[in-house]
Amino acid sequence: MNLVEKVLARASGKAVVEPGEIVVAKVDRLIMHDLSGYLTADVFDKRVNVAIPDPHRAVLVFDHHFSAPTEQQADVLRRNREWARKHGITLLDCGHGNLHHAVVRNGHIGPGMIVVGSDSHTPVHGTLGAVAVALGNDSHAGTVLPYGKAWFKVPETVCIQLDGVPKPSVSPRDIALWLVGQIGEGELNYRAVEFSGSYLRGLSFWDRWLFPLLCVDLGAKCSFVEPDEVTEAFVRTLPGATAELMVRGDGQEAAAVLHFDVGNADVAVACPPTVGNVRPVSDVVGTPVQYAELGGHGGGRLEDFRAAAQIMAGRRVHSDVRFNLVPSSRAVFAQATREGLVLALHEAGATWFPPSTGSNQAYNMGAMSAGEAMVSTHSRNFPGRNGSPEASMYLASAATVAASAVAGSIQPGVVA
Repeated sequence: MNLVEKVLARASGKAVVEPGEIVVAKVDRLIMHDLSGYLTADVFDKRVNVAIPDPHRAVLVFDHHFSAPTEQQADVLRRNREWARKHGITLLDCGHGNLHHAVVRNGHIGPGMIVVGSDSHTPVHGTLGAVAVALGNDSHAGTVLPYGKAWFKVPETVCIQLDGVPKPSVSPRDIALWLVGQIGEGELNYRAVEFSGSYLRGLSFWDRWLFPLLCVDLGAKCSFVEPDEVTEAFVRTLPGATAELMVRGDGQEAAAVLHFDVGNADVAVACPPTVGNVRPVSDVVGTPVQYAELGGHGGGRLEDFRAAAQIMAGRRVHSDVRFNLVPSSRAVFAQATREGLVLALHEAGATWFPPSTGSNQAYNMGAMSAGEAMVSTHSRNFPGRNGSPEASMYLASAATVAASAVAGSIQPGVVA
């Protein structure tokens, strides 16, 4: 069995499971942000309303309404706080960071876990060797909270083998976007996706993170990186975390293996209207932007701010651009402060925001008017995602975002 099958077998009390089999498995962690938590709480209170036997399994993170701008949004946070307090659910209040980074940084996710959440990017926790899937709020309220379980159909596995050496200035983010364009949106429907290969194995933990992050755009149910020394070393830096539950597959072949030479990838941009509309940056160079942002589930990493600081050295943000910086977690902001990145980017004209999910859906920031455009490290670029449906969102690497902020139009960034 591979990693996903082993974890599902253990959690469902079976010796062996096979693709297509339906199992009822013990859930180790339920993760919710302020929007999904509010909906789950409403269903739970109205239709379930029992004591939660293991409230420590659930973690609620405020990352969309990181500083409520209206009474209605403040009421959502107040209701969430009251519900979490009533049931003993772990709450990471405003300022902790975006959902997925915050739960990892605070030691709530570990290898071998089954993790569920309503956010579509929940599968990103496969980077740690967890089996992580997105479920609906009714499932959270009806089975996960009262019983600590959920049902799963064991997915067939597809292995994506990434080998080769990238071209200069082509970053892991560029390659992740390029990969979605190569495979196609929705082409791996309900599969488990394993990311492997010599290129992938040579990446740091947070660069590996960028690949399972995008598996939902491929239509996959979950994704994972087979745990190794990089995984174990990272896990040991987390508070209270342990690598004892780390699961490794038996080396059995996947149902399909897709081979990609990363040397064929160029600096990439996902253009409107979907993540799969990936083009070489040369196709859109010179496109004017009014906003640039480092943030979101795939951005706001320390690596992103380091890259931006290199690009911005001796330069300033263009007068027509608002360059927004959103740390993915408090830990990232603290380290960026220690390294002098906060002051350097501030003096270059960028604006720092609280650790959160940033302009994701424009709940607190980043709403655009018709005809405006943003280039960002976010994970979504659908029309209307950030304000007007006539605004445009381009997804790119941190280097491209920073270079575009300087130029006032989309430009590739060169990082040593």
